[in-house]
Amino acid sequence: MARSDGVTLDDVDLRIIAELQTDGRRPYTQIAPAVGLSEAAVRQRVQRLVDGGVMQIVAVTDPRVLGFGRQAMVGLRVEGDTRQVADALAAMPEVEYVVLTAGSIDVLAEVVVEDDERLIELLNDKIRTLPGVRETETTIYLRIHKETYQWGLP
Repeated sequence: MARSDGVTLDDVDLRIIAELQTDGRRPYTQIAPAVGLSEAAVRQRVQRLVDGGVMQIVAVTDPRVLGFGRQAMVGLRVEGDTRQVADALAAMPEVEYVVLTAGSIDVLAEVVVEDDERLIELLNDKIRTLPGVRETETTIYLRIHKETYQWGLP
């Protein structure tokens, strides 16, 4: 499977990714027999996948446990270059995810803050003051019903 950035993935790469999506801490000694390679070959392939930007191996935390009680999605309508607004949002530590979109919303930003007061500060003092931001629409998360990072698995 060739990606648009020139990285080519074969069936073994996809099986390695699936193994790590199931458990990112799974040792290469356990992955190797599952995909039919040596431990060294698995290690090399994982490093190639990480270096190529195909995947990251990270710890996923629950923001609420870490003291961040408010999550929200902020939709922005922008005048001018949406990429400049997206870059400015991406530089904010409270912003976890930024997407350029087509439709009535130009940019979506997922934000994580301690509480509602911090959300008001973020919206009023940082996001709405960005050059080009014409309008925002904030959707507050009540509960995350599903969250997964296992794209491509059956």
